[in-house]
Amino acid sequence: MDDLKVNPVSTVDIYTIKKVLSSSKLTDTQKVNYIKKNSTGIKHLVENEITSEDYIYMMKGRPLEKFRPFKNSFTKGGDKMLLAKALQVDTKDVDHMIDDVTSDLQSGKDLDEYSEEQMEKMRTYVYRHGKKDQLVSFLDYKLGEVKDVVKYLYRTLEYNTGGVADYFIRPIHRMDNKTLLKLYNTIDKHLSKEHEDGKISFDDRENASKWALIKLYHIQNNSKLINAIKTYRKLK
Repeated sequence: MDDLKVNPVSTVDIYTIKKVLSSSKLTDTQKVNYIKKNSTGIKHLVENEITSEDYIYMMKGRPLEKFRPFKNSFTKGGDKMLLAKALQVDTKDVDHMIDDVTSDLQSGKDLDEYSEEQMEKMRTYVYRHGKKDQLVSFLDYKLGEVKDVVKYLYRTLEYNTGGVADYFIRPIHRMDNKTLLKLYNTIDKHLSKEHEDGKISFDDRENASKWALIKLYHIQNNSKLINAIKTYRKLK
């Protein structure tokens, strides 16, 4: 494992990448350096078919940093290339495809042309690099698909889960009041449906709704603080 963090290799496989990205002994910086040093091998890797499991695992293992827009831009380019390969479309078509799917989600259009696996791949990408409205739309879709809405909310509204909270930890994704309202209304809608369907009690529904609102405010305040630090650094 020590060799992996310092020496580039000519070929890379999914298993090796998983070992590096999931290692608790390596820092995020070391993992990013590994990806950069082995970019040629990784680029060759995506010429082969990527399974949904491999794609999502790799996305979770490609850390994004709060105040490194250029580094994150480099990572976004790699993420888009991986998504294109996973969806078997041209890289230049990824943004247009996500825009179309988002529009369909917002209009309530039937999405039978996309498999659950394809939707999950796009959601994973949007949770990292998408626009705020795209995030809300894909969260709405996800909450309508999961078996346990409350359990998913507890996970996605916590940091370091690759979920909604992590999206807003970067200054470029600052949470405004409009987005907070959209997120809460989406969450509350699905909690109400869970109660109406008899899956959770009224008290559980109320408690989960209050908890989600508090978490969203915490995420928003943290987002504002991060943005303030970014502004201070620019002025310094």
